[in-house]
Amino acid sequence: MTKMVKIFDTTLRDGEQSPGCSMNLKEKIEMAKQLEKMKVDIIEAGFAISSPGDFVSVKTIAETIRECTVASLARATETDIDRAWEAVSGAVSPRIHTFIATSPIHMEYKLQMTPEEVLERSIAMVKHAKKYCSDVEFSAEDATRSDPLFLARIIEEVVKAGATTINLPDTVGYTTPEEYYDFLMKVREYAPSLDIVTLSAHCHDDLGLAVANSLAAINAGATQIECTINGIGERAGNAAMEEIVMALHTRKDILNADTRIVTNEIIRSSSLLSRITGVKVQPNKAIVGENAFAHESGIHQHGVMKNKETYEIMTPESVGLNENNMVLGKHSGKHAFRSKVKNLGYDLPEADIDRLFMKFKDLADKKKSVFDRDIEALIAKDAVQVPRTYRLESFVINSGNSITSTAVLKMIRDGKTIEKVSRGRGPIDASFKSIEKIVGMELKLEDYQLQSVTEGEDAQGDALVKISDTEGNVYTGRGLSTDVIEASIHAYINAVNRMFYDKQNHSQQ
Repeated sequence: MTKMVKIFDTTLRDGEQSPGCSMNLKEKIEMAKQLEKMKVDIIEAGFAISSPGDFVSVKTIAETIRECTVASLARATETDIDRAWEAVSGAVSPRIHTFIATSPIHMEYKLQMTPEEVLERSIAMVKHAKKYCSDVEFSAEDATRSDPLFLARIIEEVVKAGATTINLPDTVGYTTPEEYYDFLMKVREYAPSLDIVTLSAHCHDDLGLAVANSLAAINAGATQIECTINGIGERAGNAAMEEIVMALHTRKDILNADTRIVTNEIIRSSSLLSRITGVKVQPNKAIVGENAFAHESGIHQHGVMKNKETYEIMTPESVGLNENNMVLGKHSGKHAFRSKVKNLGYDLPEADIDRLFMKFKDLADKKKSVFDRDIEALIAKDAVQVPRTYRLESFVINSGNSITSTAVLKMIRDGKTIEKVSRGRGPIDASFKSIEKIVGMELKLEDYQLQSVTEGEDAQGDALVKISDTEGNVYTGRGLSTDVIEASIHAYINAVNRMFYDKQNHSQQ
């Protein structure tokens, strides 16, 4: 009989902690809804006590998501657990996830606690969480560098105290698959209570073994795997959810396990996360990379044309890729556009279709052909927009190799037009300086990226801008246009608008 494995997705908590991957409230809700659509079992929505913004996002997600368990992380302290419960109490299926380190190095240097003190704290805090919530997860941080006998003592006691899930993470990505399997089997032998609760694994990718270690954990009896979309997370990241899910799905004959994940939502989930964070996956990334189902070698092409299984161990459709090659252009009507959007896997309200169709027509006037990735870029950009405090009216650029670049920008705020002129080291630099003048704030450009959405000389430019304010807060903006300067200007304005949106939300909290 095939074993069902729960997917505990921590993209919005552990994933968001990775540098450059922060998300605002609207983006977190958008991502949470997509995770719900994928049918993940548990969404770890955040670390409620870490900031007012994190608390609001966990609480909002808990009150929005109806078909998944929603969890908040909490250190083994009463204040953390109280705050976590306050955040998730409105969920249909709430979970409190509390943790404490159990390895000698963590207990001595980080916690400055004795093993007995850690044991007592663990028991007391699980009991405290259980007062609020029937579903309590306990994690032994840095479990793989902990003494198995000590771990077994803690596990037995916290299960008696009410823990329903026990997570034994490879927090620093140190272990190997064989070692992790033997470790878990040994702990299971010492702690028989693991047979009556859910055993979970949370693996980091510091040695590139997170997915392999997670699969080893399943072989050792784990029935919950903690992971993230695209493998994002602190340091080298977490186990990639899409790789674990498709490994189980494709190799049921060996692994004898599966998940309830809707696999044809994988590509859309990966693309949405990349759009929100501005962190793209490498082309050769397993499952979701641009080249994962591409064949350039003549030998491979010949084999695939004869029988796809010669070089494809899973179908593109199984992860959400659409092989329909219908190309849309400026003569296409709304019916064809709506059909294409639906074929790409998006179920959008008619109002969104109307708005996107107008943007599509504008793009089709500039491009000979509009490809699937162009349309997905339009949808993704539209889905995560924030209120436009500033809006671009027009721009004029003077640039060349014998003159200093100047940019004249007109922007609108509250119905009033503001115009500024700036010089710069190039047209982009000059444009960004004009925006800074209009906004009247000292901003720092942290990152700027520009790439094409598709191939061809009429391809859309996809611009990414990251700016920071004087307090060090970083905001990401994106812009799309067949004119790369216009795309860059839109990206910078989008980042500015996100800054104002976030500051306004924080002032209301």
